[in-house]
Amino acid sequence: MTSEPARVPVDATTTNAWGSLTELSKNLDPDLRGWFAADPERAARLSHQAGDLHVDLSKNLVTDDVLAALLALAEEVGLAEHRDAMFAGRHINVTEDRAVLHTALRRPSDEPFTVDGQDVTADVADELAKVYAFAEQVRSGEWTGVTGEAVRTIVNIGIGGSDLGPVMAYEALEPYVQDGLEVRFVSNIDPTDVAQKTADLDPTTTLFIVASKTFGTLETLTNARLARDWLWRSLVAAGAIEDSEDGRADAVAKHFVAVSTALDKVEAFGIDPANAFGFWDWVGGRYSVDSAIGTSLAVAIGPDAFADFLAGFHAMDEHFRTTPFEQNVPALMGLLNVWYVNFRDAHTHAVLPYAQQLHRFPAYLQQLTMESNGKSVRWDGTPVTSETGEVFWGEPGTNGQHAFYQLIHQGTRLIPADFIAVANPAYPLADAVGDGGAVAAGADVHGLFLANFFAQTKALAFGKTADEVRAEGVAEDLVSAKVFSGNRPTTSILAPALTPSVLGQLVALYEHITFVQGVVWGIDSFDQWGVELGKKLALEIAPAVAGDEAALAAQDPSTAALIAKYRELRA
Repeated sequence: MTSEPARVPVDATTTNAWGSLTELSKNLDPDLRGWFAADPERAARLSHQAGDLHVDLSKNLVTDDVLAALLALAEEVGLAEHRDAMFAGRHINVTEDRAVLHTALRRPSDEPFTVDGQDVTADVADELAKVYAFAEQVRSGEWTGVTGEAVRTIVNIGIGGSDLGPVMAYEALEPYVQDGLEVRFVSNIDPTDVAQKTADLDPTTTLFIVASKTFGTLETLTNARLARDWLWRSLVAAGAIEDSEDGRADAVAKHFVAVSTALDKVEAFGIDPANAFGFWDWVGGRYSVDSAIGTSLAVAIGPDAFADFLAGFHAMDEHFRTTPFEQNVPALMGLLNVWYVNFRDAHTHAVLPYAQQLHRFPAYLQQLTMESNGKSVRWDGTPVTSETGEVFWGEPGTNGQHAFYQLIHQGTRLIPADFIAVANPAYPLADAVGDGGAVAAGADVHGLFLANFFAQTKALAFGKTADEVRAEGVAEDLVSAKVFSGNRPTTSILAPALTPSVLGQLVALYEHITFVQGVVWGIDSFDQWGVELGKKLALEIAPAVAGDEAALAAQDPSTAALIAKYRELRA
């Protein structure tokens, strides 16, 4: 049984392990070629299985001594205690005095779990049953609009975690979407977003899901009102409803549902509170795709597939909760990120999915990682004592190869990169003709695709020496330009296929990686006060933009001048 984590964070920079890592980094001359040559078992020793994910860490810039020091650091900062406190429902989100229980969203329903006097398992099961019942109504055609027609298009209106998670998962699991159903996503307050997403829709077969816990998010509620206006106008124009208060009320009742706990505001908007699906304050927005926020996904792929999605999360939760840190993939990957940020001067981290369906995964991870760990104070309010966070970014392969890989291969920045691939594609196509050379007739295109996955990590790790370039007959004045230094760190993640379970495992993997880094840095990874100031100022500035001269005069000179220029150009 582990002890309660300290209320005052351990200053990682004062630990023995931090000192060891500092010395190891000073003396480290990375040599992946040499390390692999001297240790034929390196790949086997540094590869681990987490659920369905095979994770190869062997191309990272670490020796056994570095790994040992990182594991010692985890012990000295109390990583195990903090992990166990999270799973136990203790209030580790200290600035908001909340438990952090996204892991409870995917616990088995037959395992009672009480937090703060509330049966969390029962609450989750009840809400999930409500979501599943609604999903079945829509999928079966039982839910109909004002004309009695079944839903064919769902428009999810949300922002941040209420958008990034559902749209990422919907795109990733597109092969599982029921025929005849489509989900679209509106998030940006730019009116172009809602206008384009509704432009070609049939209002009689469209259902809107407004996702906002408080039902007060500016962007989401503005877009919801725009969508409601579009629905009313379109239904009236089609002769589907009368242009009356009753007609409009009936339209909203049958074409809008909500994901929110603010039932009074939901009802004031016109949505029947019985058609509102809730979640809890212990679910942060960026950790909520497996809650009722995933309602649009549950409708699209169905309750059975959504249950598999949740089971994938839980499998990774259990791996993180029970596996010794020496083989614990989220712990090791989080500690490696600390190694690169704090000891190897890395500022960014690339996530490169060799799976087109995961094209929104890097964007999803941007909120998860950067909103969580973009902090400059520790959870007790004191300043951090080291660098925290890194910029996460990426694009699917092979698109990225023709865009930014140049910088990763030969630039002056160290950019650790995670490569993600699946062995069995959703669409196993063959090139019937081939190109008469490298691509043979009948070639498995997915195999060709993954040849790039394997080749890029090999090239980044081992590079190409000047002598190897010369041996190819390259002119001497071009040799230096064609040398690849190698020793560019990568992690390779390979799964059997992109199933709902595998996607859940991937998301939970990065949730726990983020948690590990936050514990080492002593920060609260579950609040997000940094997003509040800009939102508050936008509300104060809006009157100036609309023409209020007093509000304009209250602005700083630069902002006032920009608003004046905008008003001039808008006229």
